[in-house]
Formats: sequence, C-alpha cells, structure tokens
Amino acid sequence: MNCLDEENNEQNEIAYEPIVPLDEYLAAGIHIGTQQKTGDMVRFIYRVRTDGLYVLDVETTDKRIRAASKLLARYSPQKILVVSARQYGQRPAGMFAKLTGAVAITGRFVPGTLTNPQYEHYIEPEILVATDPTGDAQAVSEAVGIGIPVIGLCDTNNSTSNVDLVIPTNNKGRKALAMVYWILTREIFSINGKTNFNYTIEDFESEL
Repeated sequence: MNCLDEENNEQNEIAYEPIVPLDEYLAAGIHIGTQQKTGDMVRFIYRVRTDGLYVLDVETTDKRIRAASKLLARYSPQKILVVSARQYGQRPAGMFAKLTGAVAITGRFVPGTLTNPQYEHYIEPEILVATDPTGDAQAVSEAVGIGIPVIGLCDTNNSTSNVDLVIPTNNKGRKALAMVYWILTREIFSINGKTNFNYTIEDFESEL
C-alpha cells in the first residue's frame, strides 16, 4: 500500500464534516462539470442536469481536498511543484506556491523541465499538483516518467490514468479554481501549525 492509498483509507475513517460549508462550494461552482464525461470520472459524478452538464459530488471533492492537503503537508514545500497552463488557474497556483513555499510553473511548461538536467530551469520535485491533467499533460507525463506522485484537479471530461490522487472539481471556473487552491493553502497552514493565514478566496482569484 502506498502513501496515497493510506490517505484514502484514513479518509474513510473520518466522520464527514466539510472543510467549508457546502453552500460555499456550490456558490463557487466547484460542482459544475462539462457536458462530457469519461469512464474515469463517472464515480465522481452526482447527476446530470437538464442542460446536459454533469454535476460532481461535492462531498467527495471536499474529502479529496482534505486528503491532498494532508499528503502535501508531508513534503518539503520546495519539493512541491504546482503547474497551470489554464489561464484561470495561474493566479491561484501562483498564490499557493508563494504562500506555502512551493514551486509554480504557470503558462507554458517547457519539455524537459523535470527530465533534462542540462535545461537551465531543470528542477527535481517530489510531487506534482496539476490544475488540469489535460492542459498540463506534458508536466504530468514527465512526473510519471520520473516516478513522482501526481495530484490532479479533474473535471468530468478528464482522463485520470496518470493521476494518483484525483480532486474532482470544476477546473475551468475562475472562482472554483481559486477556492480549491485557497483551501489547500489554508489546510496546509493549519496542518503545519501556522495561525497567520489571513487570505481570502478573492486573493486567489484571477482577474477577468
């Protein structure tokens, strides 16, 4: 059993109490998926709306954010790499990295960043957080190639074959992405005993 399996087993033993009120998740649109679903994501889908949009199960999202926070808190911050090619994920990912001490690569991910020691900006992370495993496919592929775990923010249309810990969420919405990264950051602060987290979700939101 690896550390990710242990996280999931621990989650099953925790009496459910959401990190933030469920209505706040709903207000941020975390549950709103796409009109496509993959076989990988079916188990995270709660229902389909009349307009054809698939709706994610918010309770599972909450539990997975908690599990991801606990897992990330085990790593040295500078060994955590967070990536976001998606525009609305760039500020949230950047804020997460800035506040936790992690490394962020937003925008284009240069091939070889994790695999080519000759590359000027080569880095050796121990865990990867991908804002969208599709848009961040190069980073995910390199992480898999060097054998480090991948946490992925996955929408209903994502493949999860290269993702070790799935956080089912709307990974396209500005407010949804801000909320996920805000919670991850806040939880890591809490786990590490830091009490000086005075940031709001709005601080993590990308500009329109």
